[in-house]
Amino acid sequence: MTKTILTTILALSIRTIAADPAPASAAPLADSSPSKSAFSTTYEDITYSFDTEEAKNAFVQKVTASIYHQIGGKASMEAAIEIFYKKVLADDRINHFFKDTNMAKQKQKQKAFLSAAFGSPVKWTGLDMRTAHADLPGLNDTHFNAVAGHLQATLEELKVKKELIAQIMAAAGSLRDDVLNRKPAAK
Repeated sequence: MTKTILTTILALSIRTIAADPAPASAAPLADSSPSKSAFSTTYEDITYSFDTEEAKNAFVQKVTASIYHQIGGKASMEAAIEIFYKKVLADDRINHFFKDTNMAKQKQKQKAFLSAAFGSPVKWTGLDMRTAHADLPGLNDTHFNAVAGHLQATLEELKVKKELIAQIMAAAGSLRDDVLNRKPAAK
């Protein structure tokens, strides 16, 4: 089964940019559920309930400071994934990795992953980068660079602020060893 290279490139973002964006006291409630607390907030149609107003305020501050929120949230993420995969699938250096992939499912997974990686309060529950890319024969630096280049071009096309692009690309670059299943460089 083919996995997406971009999923690998941005896994570090989960650890560095958006490490556990929802406080332990936050519990998502279904839209139809009444709030179990006097301290709740709704973000992108999900209601989060908190034990204290301080916890709620910390959650709101963390989410609104996230890259995910700064680039425009769900709508922007959906647009970015569409543009990104058009670029990837048109690139003969890497499109063969997606030959037998259900692209509708791939895009949904990618949206979920990147949303979590960029700071959405919805957590990523999929595979880690090494596992996701372990069975891609011949995956190398050329492929990694191509995907990273398409990511950057997509962000630029969407007019994401240069500072945010720099943060995203730094996180992406730090994943090279995981994506390519190499031992991390000695420090």
